[in-house]
Amino acid sequence: MNTGSDEPGEVVVAADKARTDRQKAGQTGHGAGDGLGSRAPEFIKARRLLHLSWQVGVFVVGLAVVVAGIVMLPLPGPGWVVIFGGMAIWATEFVWAQLVLRWTKRKVTEAAQRALDPRVRRRNITLTVIGLVIVAGLAGIYVSKFGLVMPWKIKDQ
Repeated sequence: MNTGSDEPGEVVVAADKARTDRQKAGQTGHGAGDGLGSRAPEFIKARRLLHLSWQVGVFVVGLAVVVAGIVMLPLPGPGWVVIFGGMAIWATEFVWAQLVLRWTKRKVTEAAQRALDPRVRRRNITLTVIGLVIVAGLAGIYVSKFGLVMPWKIKDQ
């Protein structure tokens, strides 16, 4: 807080000045040197209208990629990979996308660490073997009852 005065307006001015100083130094309000913020070239960031146009272009391209990924979810194609690619495009310009990507990376890393835990691996292997035994048993019952005939070719037997 500004200790030089008790006026609330001066505190706001001091906070705005500190924010402006951080922006000039290339820092955001999320901590110094944490890499958040626009990655546009300096000559683009120096001109407000050009930077706004740049941000709109990045948003539109990222949106097109994310929409293509969403379309690929039910259709053939790497839907989630494309969606995260669109998020990475957005993250070149927008702090919110950078934070979402960081959170996602952290969660994926945690899930990978949990999956590598020997107890979890044993449990997953055991459940997979049990599932395969059940499927093999059902297939055996089907073959013993109907033979090697496809289900759509079975007539009243």
